[in-house]
Amino acid sequence: MEFRDVVRKRRSTRRYTGKPVETEKLRSAMETALLAPSSKNTRSTRLLAVTNLDKVHALARLRDYGSSLLEEAGAAIVILGDEEASPQWIINAAIMANTLQLALVNEGLASCWVHVGDYRMLQDDPASKRSEDYVKEVLPEIPSSYRVLSVIAIGYADYTPKPLPEYEGPERILFAE
Repeated sequence: MEFRDVVRKRRSTRRYTGKPVETEKLRSAMETALLAPSSKNTRSTRLLAVTNLDKVHALARLRDYGSSLLEEAGAAIVILGDEEASPQWIINAAIMANTLQLALVNEGLASCWVHVGDYRMLQDDPASKRSEDYVKEVLPEIPSSYRVLSVIAIGYADYTPKPLPEYEGPERILFAE
């Protein structure tokens, strides 16, 4: 697939067929994502594939909004950052997550980013448990020194997302001379 087509086809997909995702496709997308740049080449991002559907579905409860789509996903990849390796771990992880989502499209898969970061499980309750702590409870294999940026829901879409809007015009592209 041409790169522009991959970028154009990448959409936030929130409904999946529930079909499990093949390990080979996940591994290929993850290996491609590892080519993403990082600040000073610190390579501070780690990827954790979750193929056990009970755990994927448990991750659907990491927030009371925006994460329920994991109930239908066929897999998930948790985007982890080693904050001891780089103070830029959040930026590094975000770059890799974006690269991963493009690589997933190239594998014929759909995905959606579910932000974890410093969100709370209950949006209107600042005293509720942190989503990151919940993710680490569901996935005890995450080293304590790693931070969780996001969970990428992955699967086969059960619909065709609307195409991106047409290019609006020159106001979004600027040149300094």
